[in-house]
Amino acid sequence: MRRGLGAVGLLLVGLAAWNDDRGARVPVPRPSLLVLGSAQDGGLPHAACSCARCAAARRRPERARAVASVALLSAAADRAWIIDATPDLPAQLERLRLARGRPAGSIDRAPIDGVLLTHAHFGHVTGLGFLGFEAVHTREIEVRCSEALAAFLAANSPWADLVARRNIVLVPFRPGERLRLAEDLTVLPFRVPHRDEHADTMGFRIDGPRHTVLYVPDTDDWERWDPPLESRLAGVSFALLDGTFFSTEELPDRGTRSIGHPPIRQTIARLGPQPPSARPRIAFTHLNHSNPAVDPRSPAAREIRRTGFAVAADGETIEL
Repeated sequence: MRRGLGAVGLLLVGLAAWNDDRGARVPVPRPSLLVLGSAQDGGLPHAACSCARCAAARRRPERARAVASVALLSAAADRAWIIDATPDLPAQLERLRLARGRPAGSIDRAPIDGVLLTHAHFGHVTGLGFLGFEAVHTREIEVRCSEALAAFLAANSPWADLVARRNIVLVPFRPGERLRLAEDLTVLPFRVPHRDEHADTMGFRIDGPRHTVLYVPDTDDWERWDPPLESRLAGVSFALLDGTFFSTEELPDRGTRSIGHPPIRQTIARLGPQPPSARPRIAFTHLNHSNPAVDPRSPAAREIRRTGFAVAADGETIEL
């Protein structure tokens, strides 16, 4: 078993698979959450950017990060769902295929059992297009989202085209409505304050037999939460939280406050004074390309680890 996410020591199970005597990939018989991406909507490297971090990611692919998304894998039902459909969906579906031990050789018209959406921003819904007629051409893949987001998708192309062709089926939910994905996997959506230009924004509490994960890739300042963040973290084993920016001085030409997102330093200042036993293990995701913590060797990343927090990494898995 491989441990990761720095000093936090999240319980990880590699790619949720082991090799049999013939070297074949065999799914691990337990539910898990697989990190498919940990970058902000623009990804890393970012479009039209030649900063040191983006340049390094172009030179060395292992330094790149896909746009934030996670997969939920049920062991009991051998099923898989993804949270958010990103511009990096093709590569993320391949990572998921390898994690599940599915054979290669032909196009898979049902690579996932469903999608859960947090909100309508670019990096979180763009990937739905890959399920359409021009690409995978899936058949009636469930897309679970809030009623407001379902209405937005149904009324606007190209998403409306996916609905009309039955590539996807919109399944609206209400905040606080527990979603049973499988016998060993349930999800509880809840409202999150954020820039809601097109629809509302959701976070998810994911419950497995052994562990509970809170997934919040996008939010406004924690002060706007009601109930407060600490209340949402109660009873949670792990939390993947919005880490878009490391500090408020990060974008000299664009004020981070107008964009939203609590800086990592602010989150650490709020939760850090709690003893580690009183809070879940926390890792940051949805990192902007300007965030120095995208480099695990940077002073920012070391500061995060030194305070008992971590930065999520693509490909890491949390046992549920």
